[in-house]
Amino acid sequence: MKSNQTNNVATGLSKEQGRILSIDFFRGLVMFILVSGLATLFHQMTEQGQGGTFIAWLDKHSNHGNWFEIYFWDLIQPFFMFIVGVSMPFSLSKRLTRGKSWKQSFTHALKRSFWLLLLGFMLGSKGDTFYLTNILPQLAFVYVFAFLLLQKDTKWQLAVSFAVILISDLLYQFWAVEGYNMPYTPDHNFGAWFDMVTVGHLHPDHWVTFNAVPTSAHIIWGIFIGKLLMTDWSQKKKLLIMLSIGIVGIIAGYLLGLYIPMIERVSTSSFVIFSGGWCILAMGLSYLFVDIFGFRKIATFFAIVGMNPIFIYIFSSLGGKSLLTRMARPFTSRLFSWGGDTVINMVTIVVVAFMVWVICYFMYKRKIFIKL
Repeated sequence: MKSNQTNNVATGLSKEQGRILSIDFFRGLVMFILVSGLATLFHQMTEQGQGGTFIAWLDKHSNHGNWFEIYFWDLIQPFFMFIVGVSMPFSLSKRLTRGKSWKQSFTHALKRSFWLLLLGFMLGSKGDTFYLTNILPQLAFVYVFAFLLLQKDTKWQLAVSFAVILISDLLYQFWAVEGYNMPYTPDHNFGAWFDMVTVGHLHPDHWVTFNAVPTSAHIIWGIFIGKLLMTDWSQKKKLLIMLSIGIVGIIAGYLLGLYIPMIERVSTSSFVIFSGGWCILAMGLSYLFVDIFGFRKIATFFAIVGMNPIFIYIFSSLGGKSLLTRMARPFTSRLFSWGGDTVINMVTIVVVAFMVWVICYFMYKRKIFIKL
């Protein structure tokens, strides 16, 4: 009975969204990583000297690297931007099928970008200081731009994606304003100058608003993969294309990194290509395990989270996870006091993650989707 129910949910997800289940799985997995709290657990264990080198390695990759360092967590934003791009051809096709015109769809894209920007502005503000470097305003900047490329030929989409990367790199390399002409130095590069001119201050961790330009390549490459998945080509052919492009992108980004350092905070060309390769490879592996091998039960678990990505992001940003932790902690601390702080923290994180999933499942069953 439970198996049938799970299969029915998976089928419902796939049909209702008009998309391939691995897309919802990919997005849901990324959102689940954001709110699961595992990064906090790994950090606590490392600080307490527990878990050895393996937990220390996990802790390192659960955080952004320093200026010249790239860890797993540095791929989260590219993953998010990329999967938005993958979904865009499906969304536009659905709207056109329902009788909406391209003009109406474009107006919808403009409205969505406005609300993303407004929401990102509010969530990124700290007192009188505001930043446009978090994922929502970055997405707002590139979403309309990407939408205009949706119905263009693939060759033009790819040409534009590499053009924005090249233009960005040239601006960093040849920007001549004194004090901002050092491309790979924090707060002394073109991106820092752009922030001083536009928002009037620098980000304390050296992120720059101009990242929206080079990382628009991620959403464009997502569109390319989305269109690929919509073709009637065989699953094997689609898979081979994604895996081969992903691997080539990773290698190309790494080799380019020997000459142009990988720096996420200013999204150098080597980082954008390297992370883009990982995006496409991850999508290919998701497609392999979910849509080819048929691991739909575990995919459905994460896909349900992926059905409400905006809600998850807002929920996490406004401290929803902390609220759930305060609710769960009195029970886990008493029931698992025999295991010490490490066991209590681990169980609490699992319980909170499950609570988040239950909220998402509740919203899914009642067809409550927070969309902009």
